[in-house]
Amino acid sequence: MLTQRQLFLQHNAQTTLAPLLLEFNKARGMYLYDTEGRKYMDLIAGIGVSNVGHCHPAVVSAVQQQAENYMHIMVYGEFVQSPQVNFAKALADVLPITLNCTYFVNSGTEAVEGAMKLAKRYTNRSEIISCKNSYHGSTQGALSLMGNEEFKQAYRPLLPGIKFIQYNDLADLDLITTRTAAVFIETIQGEAGIRIADQAYYEALRTKCTATGTLLVLDEIQCGFGRTGKLFGFEHFHIVPDILLLAKGIGGGMPIGAFISSKEIMASLAENPILGHITTFGGHPVSCAAGLATLETILAENMVAEVSEKGLYFKKLLQHPAIKEVRGIGLMMAIEFENFEVNKKIIDGCIEDGLISDWFLHCSNAMRIAPPLIITYEEIEEACNIILENVTKATA
Repeated sequence: MLTQRQLFLQHNAQTTLAPLLLEFNKARGMYLYDTEGRKYMDLIAGIGVSNVGHCHPAVVSAVQQQAENYMHIMVYGEFVQSPQVNFAKALADVLPITLNCTYFVNSGTEAVEGAMKLAKRYTNRSEIISCKNSYHGSTQGALSLMGNEEFKQAYRPLLPGIKFIQYNDLADLDLITTRTAAVFIETIQGEAGIRIADQAYYEALRTKCTATGTLLVLDEIQCGFGRTGKLFGFEHFHIVPDILLLAKGIGGGMPIGAFISSKEIMASLAENPILGHITTFGGHPVSCAAGLATLETILAENMVAEVSEKGLYFKKLLQHPAIKEVRGIGLMMAIEFENFEVNKKIIDGCIEDGLISDWFLHCSNAMRIAPPLIITYEEIEEACNIILENVTKATA
């Protein structure tokens, strides 16, 4: 009889020729448990998804209760479904007043796709600007915005009318003109290895977009819902986007994404033509129930309060001659090493020692740190000890 790993390799589409092939059957809080009962600390939260920890009781309860009431009953936007309504209202309550209308989708890349259509429809323009080394997803439209040719070249032709600017470069803002429908930018660049722009840059970007009638779209798919030490990353820079993109951490482990704007802007999808954007499973009631429980849990347990301090504690402990830099904000960090080969040895060693991490698509010499927000100071110490031991072994 074939093992699960063999069946996985035979019947599941592969994204790489060398998958990790770890087999888990339980996840709780900070930890994943394999089929032999071994415990692994998840230092990347399923790539920024499990902000409240794996299987948080409040999220599990919300999922169970909603699944008992109803699951899919109609495509998004036709029936009044309380999980969607309640989650959208809760998001509006914690966002600036102009971000009051949510379109729920299934993932981050779908949020990007919807926002691209919305920007074109509202402005009647076709040019879109993104950043070099950006990552916004892997579907055709989102891939067109990716600022790394290595991951795009096999799939061309992609969407026309896309321009790229250098992140945090004031001079490049001159490329934003009255022909530009939208600028898509990660508030904190993720796959570039955690890059953070200056306050002055964001103020200038906001001013330029307003002056040219360009919509500013902030992608907070990785950095939203508390990861940076504030509920939303843009709060650090005292600006407000025209469209906000969310996914990953907003569902507590369930698949959901969203693009959020004003009622005025969002209304442009409803006519000329009607059904300007359609999704069957977007805003799935079980996922929305999980999302509401996630947001309520983050607020009720004040999870964001110590995120910045926990991030600083990581930086304090991660001292080693082979570490070139530890950069980031809150619990969204990158540990940079000399090259990918060293980084890979360290990551593999950490996995052997029960600590899950990985690298970044556009910065392969850096190790990702993005644990659930519930990580304790003792767990931070344990994680840093494992990392440092493997840094020493890999660079001896």
